[in-house]
Amino acid sequence: MAENKQNNKTYISGEIASESVFSHESYGEKFYECKVRIARLSGTHDTLPVVISERIMPKDWAEGKTIHALGQFRSYNKIIDGKSRLQLYVFILELLDEPKGDKTNIVALAGYICKKPTYRTTPFNREIADVLIAVNRAYNKSDYIPAIAWGRNARFVSGLSTGDRVQILGRIQSREYEKTLTDGNKETRTAYEVSISQIMATDDENELKLWEDANDGD
Repeated sequence: MAENKQNNKTYISGEIASESVFSHESYGEKFYECKVRIARLSGTHDTLPVVISERIMPKDWAEGKTIHALGQFRSYNKIIDGKSRLQLYVFILELLDEPKGDKTNIVALAGYICKKPTYRTTPFNREIADVLIAVNRAYNKSDYIPAIAWGRNARFVSGLSTGDRVQILGRIQSREYEKTLTDGNKETRTAYEVSISQIMATDDENELKLWEDANDGD
């Protein structure tokens, strides 16, 4: 069974921001992980975890190197302190010699709503909706991707139900937050999610029309 790459597409362009360390080995193939810093138009940046196979890792792969890559936004559950936590990362499938236009961070997903979206408004009356999307992968696996919508997209998301199929287009963002532990202490953690720029209901899980529109058919 060939791996389905049509319902999960990601492009990132940024600078390697940490030393690469061994992640895991699968069928004799070794994988390494690091962080990549990606600039936003606002002047800030997102720092994302990345996993790459040694088979495509170039010899000059090192902290400070600028990369342009195509891949997927994936998840897995990791037991930390006896609890299962969702871990998210960009899995690199291909390195590019040149950037794809002027965009630095694009992700498009097609999948299913896992649970009823949460809609809320901020003290400044800004509308926000949180949604968790299951994106099918080969061999009966799925990636569970958290996403956040704003404004009219948030209103649209609030009307969706568990099991609805959607396509989303946006960027992967990182944000820090404080978690209050059981002993009362606070710990700074980093969350990763898709900031949605476009969303649509769809009957076709695999045809990423929004990706095609954003990349001029690429």
